[in-house]
Amino acid sequence: MKDRVDGLVSIIVPVYCAAAYVAETIGMVRAQSYENWELLLIDDCSGDESVMIIEQTLSACERHSIQELPPGIGRIEEYRCGEGQRIFLICKDRNEGAAKARNTGLSLAKGRYIAFLDADDVWSLDKLAKQLSFMKERGAGFAFSAYEFGDEAAKPSGKVVHVPDRLTYREALSRTIIFTTTVVLDREAVPDELIRMPQVESEDTATWWQILRAGHVACGLDEVLAIYRRPLKSLSSNKLKAVKRIWNLYRRQEKLSVLSSVFYFVFWAYRATMRRI
Repeated sequence: MKDRVDGLVSIIVPVYCAAAYVAETIGMVRAQSYENWELLLIDDCSGDESVMIIEQTLSACERHSIQELPPGIGRIEEYRCGEGQRIFLICKDRNEGAAKARNTGLSLAKGRYIAFLDADDVWSLDKLAKQLSFMKERGAGFAFSAYEFGDEAAKPSGKVVHVPDRLTYREALSRTIIFTTTVVLDREAVPDELIRMPQVESEDTATWWQILRAGHVACGLDEVLAIYRRPLKSLSSNKLKAVKRIWNLYRRQEKLSVLSSVFYFVFWAYRATMRRI
């Protein structure tokens, strides 16, 4: 992209029925110590008041409507909120899921860096500053960080997921340790075609694998920079579905043999279990 801005972080947030969290998410991003960012909120045809809350939250900002719309987009509103802050509300024509919402954000992003954030998760206020500094020190094109589980109110539980210093493709197959909300990618190092998420279940894991399979290495910053909000109802989620998703990724997405799939699955199951104890 000729208009890509060096140093700019494009923060991509898929929004779907996130009325309970999206105002907090906007405030959290606006409070980041690193100030060179743009926020792309992609509403995936929410059935709740998400869009109304976004508009109310940004009502004091200068609003501009984008006239030239890509296919599948109903409207785009740009909000300029002072101090160079630019926030985009992108409303899709139809619900297509988180992967396509993130891909829509990627196609519109102008930043050299891509940061993913889910609307119900929480960043530390120096998350971007610390992670970008880490990436520059390490010469990393793909970085992720440690995180902590939180409750419905994002109150930290004390259960921290630590991350390794580096992660290769083979190592990643046996441990789904990369949390989407902690990922930052440098588009000068990792091309958009690898960042674009496939239409499969566990699309985020599939994306990290396709980047790593291409020869890139993910660098882990073992410092808690995010909280994974985990409501009580999610604690009893269907583990069988998770097992099927990871197995299908091995067999269909990565096209591994049954023997290799079993090998990686055993290690994945053990680590996934230990991470949640």
